[in-house]
Amino acid sequence: MQLLEQRILAEGEVKSSEILKVDRFLNHQMDPKLFLAMAEEWKRLFDGCGVNKLVTIEASGIGIAAVAGLVFDCPVVFAKKTKSRNVSDDAYTTVVHSFTHGNDNTIRISREYLSPSDRVLVIDDFLANGAALDGLITLIENAGATVVGAGIAVEKACTHPRARLPCGIACPRAEHGPRDRHRVLLSNVVQIDGENVSKV
Repeated sequence: MQLLEQRILAEGEVKSSEILKVDRFLNHQMDPKLFLAMAEEWKRLFDGCGVNKLVTIEASGIGIAAVAGLVFDCPVVFAKKTKSRNVSDDAYTTVVHSFTHGNDNTIRISREYLSPSDRVLVIDDFLANGAALDGLITLIENAGATVVGAGIAVEKACTHPRARLPCGIACPRAEHGPRDRHRVLLSNVVQIDGENVSKV
């Protein structure tokens, strides 16, 4: 998406070959108009897939997913990284490694918010090592729901995240046919490789 690409080039800061700082508009201070444009692009790409729920992980994915939920006209569920007293023990859980923080987190989604009738699009800000996406797919599939795809704002191509995902990854096509449950459509809006930024 040209708008996000332009914002990254103008306001993003490459801190290292693995770190792109975009907190001026994506994951600290957020630009809702940019999120709306991204959501409309994902809606175009995944239209006709029967998406009836969006899933993300806390915290940076929540803002993007909430705006996308308005565009898809469906609920948004986020996987929690911490267990609190108001979170049910009756939850789907898995452990994911955080690329950003360098630690492991047990993520959870209450069983009441995912069901076999759900057709889920995963939304997130970054695809770094693939662990968060893989963990979310695990939770969704454990619920018997169908993962129809993933909408990612930025892919860190330099870390080769697609190679680390156990499921097959393909880019969305104009037509949407039947999906194998182990093959997930991945749509990222911008891909970075070191200091290079490109549309995907």
